[in-house]
Amino acid sequence: MALAFDEYGRPFIILKEQEQKTRLSGLEAQKANISAGRAVSRILRTSLGPKGMDKMLQSPDGDVTITNDGATILEQMDVDNQIAKLMVELSRSQDYEIGDGTTGVVVMAGALLEQAERLLERGIHPIRIAEGYEMASRIAVEHLERIAQKFDFGPTNIEPLVQTCMTTLSSKIVNRCKRALAEISVKAVLSVADLERKDVNLDLIKVEGKVGGKLEDTELIYGITVDKDMSHPQMPKQIEDAKIAILTCPFEPPKPKTKHKVDIDTVEKFQTLRQQEQKYFDDMVQKCKDVGATLVICQWGFDDEANHLLMHQNLPAVRWVGGVELELIAIATGGRIVPRFQELTPEKLGRAGLVREKSFGTTKDKMLYIEHCANSRAVTIFIRGGNKMMIEETKRSIHDALCVARNLIRNNFIVYGGGAAEISCSIAVEAAADKYPGVEQYAIRAFADALDAVPVALAENSGLQPIETLSAVNSQQIKENNPHFGIDCNDVGTNDMCEQNVFETLIGKQQQILLATQVVKMILKIDDVISPSDY
Repeated sequence: MALAFDEYGRPFIILKEQEQKTRLSGLEAQKANISAGRAVSRILRTSLGPKGMDKMLQSPDGDVTITNDGATILEQMDVDNQIAKLMVELSRSQDYEIGDGTTGVVVMAGALLEQAERLLERGIHPIRIAEGYEMASRIAVEHLERIAQKFDFGPTNIEPLVQTCMTTLSSKIVNRCKRALAEISVKAVLSVADLERKDVNLDLIKVEGKVGGKLEDTELIYGITVDKDMSHPQMPKQIEDAKIAILTCPFEPPKPKTKHKVDIDTVEKFQTLRQQEQKYFDDMVQKCKDVGATLVICQWGFDDEANHLLMHQNLPAVRWVGGVELELIAIATGGRIVPRFQELTPEKLGRAGLVREKSFGTTKDKMLYIEHCANSRAVTIFIRGGNKMMIEETKRSIHDALCVARNLIRNNFIVYGGGAAEISCSIAVEAAADKYPGVEQYAIRAFADALDAVPVALAENSGLQPIETLSAVNSQQIKENNPHFGIDCNDVGTNDMCEQNVFETLIGKQQQILLATQVVKMILKIDDVISPSDY
């Protein structure tokens, strides 16, 4: 491509070999689209399951991310192809709706595209393939409902929730601490859950991390942590039964909004001005003391004079606290955010059983813990780790575990993992294909073959013989009519996922099948790729 100018100075573009370029359409376009979708699926295939590999991603500015979370991998990949972008959006949809299964949904979509390509080569029309896939997905979703089991749990019986979260965490880098992290996640979700309405507000769970320590030091705090310390080093580091004034107004004299200038030509005038400023500070501090506040948390900063006065008046203070943290502190302590000192009243103070400042290791890092709050519905998961990458990956893993616990509270039906649900659905879809007399039955059988891609990938990633392992589990399920048999990825010695306590949420698995089918149908119906240069 070259830029040239005509005799009037107007620019135009010369495209080399333009006459040799052809636009893809019809079957060629569909095969090119399928190829692009399968390329994305192949990248994630090796990251599936407890023995899946991790990917190292480097951003343009040099930041490195190590993860095996499907949504994170695809988010950080620089994808240009429009069909590949559909696969990225597929993983993102699964992440937003369910929070887990982001790798599996892309692997399933890739398998469906591979089977569709074979059917296209046999001369079957893409619309008939799409219709067959739609029928098969309905059969699979209905079969999942039949084989699903109800999980009973309560505030005193959290073991079922913990086991399901452990299944999610077993495929992450943090799997050596999966029991402890699963318990933390479940306790955090139950703290903010409304079990009567079956509703969970994950915004009330704050996930914080600090480099240092080890993963086992990760803790659940029934309150809020703020990455700040007391504004003066001589202020008390621990306050019990704290009454907290949450302020968004600054500790400083009011500034006129018009341009102004003060001429000071004598010492007396300077002394008067200084006394006036000090009176402002004294009034502000006294106002806080009068309403009974024992701790001030301020969104803005204050100068050394105000800091000195606060320390002398024995009123501990924290400055430069962000807006989001202020809101969480207000929710947790039952306080009100006060925009003006004149509006400060005893009723607007937040209450916490303990506020303490904590130092970490030999560094000067300090954090403020606000615990035993009046409203304990706001909690914090505080993660420790050897480096920043470990902490970021742990945050992503805990997010998945929190989402799984939330999904079980909303709908407490589970299916068995390790590919057991997919194999059972594959058998059911294959059996149902004979009931459909049209060409769609080929697509329904192809859908059943595509469902086997997940257990095959699990076996491959675990170092097992994929075909042999799948055949053995398949025949075992048919012989015993038991949908609990799956791939023994951890080499425990049994294929029964019920014994291994490998569970997945029903709605998560159903969503995987439905989303993968929708995206594949969309890709199959595209028969022309038009770029801006074709206009």
